[in-house]
Amino acid sequence: MSKLFKVVLNTLPRPLLIRLSYWVKPFFKYALRGNKYSDPIDGRSFSKFLPYGYINQRENVLSPSTLSLERHRLLWLYLKNETEFFSKNLKVLHFAPEQAFYKRFKKLKNLAYTTTDLNSPLADVKADICDLPFEANKFDFILCNHVLEHIPDDTKAIQELYRILKPGGTAILQIPQDLNREQTFEDDSITDRKERERIFGQYDHVRIYGRDYFEKLRSVGFKVEEVNYTENLSPEEINKYRLAKGEVIPVCYK
Repeated sequence: MSKLFKVVLNTLPRPLLIRLSYWVKPFFKYALRGNKYSDPIDGRSFSKFLPYGYINQRENVLSPSTLSLERHRLLWLYLKNETEFFSKNLKVLHFAPEQAFYKRFKKLKNLAYTTTDLNSPLADVKADICDLPFEANKFDFILCNHVLEHIPDDTKAIQELYRILKPGGTAILQIPQDLNREQTFEDDSITDRKERERIFGQYDHVRIYGRDYFEKLRSVGFKVEEVNYTENLSPEEINKYRLAKGEVIPVCYK
């Protein structure tokens, strides 16, 4: 199954993958039913999760029901347990909305919820993150997860995110990050697709972020909390929810 998933992920365009996922979810939910692992987003339990990864496949990480990955389940637990996201009236902007969240957030009565992306079929507003069509100080809460590693001018993108966030607002800006690496690495001279996949993890990633990512956010104006939320959870919970121990959530304030 791992080899099949790898071929599908590296062959089909992401919009098509999103559409196809709606058809295959019922099969996986039935075939993998059990009680060993749980998805906190919908509360369903399974005997195992699915593999996922474009280059190096990670086993037992993709939820059969919500199609969430480790980062989605960690973020859900953080939002639910540590914020007022599900109770306070908020204007929310969600970039490249993840399927695991989209319908659930859209149904929340307390949220004025807007989605945006250049290519996602789930986007309300088609927009370039480096040139957003929103007024300054508009949103109370911004979610922009695993987007910036695709953006050549990420400084401009971060400046735009800061501009449209209200004073006192919160932005969660997750990225794939190597916490053992001090400095972010990028090299535009590497143009071969396979080589970019090997070095950056995906052919369409333009950098590998290091620990200096947090300082980059601060240099634009954000106050940044580096939240290692798995520290709040037991080893049993980390395994039950299939989380990545030590993953840091960048929680940014204006």
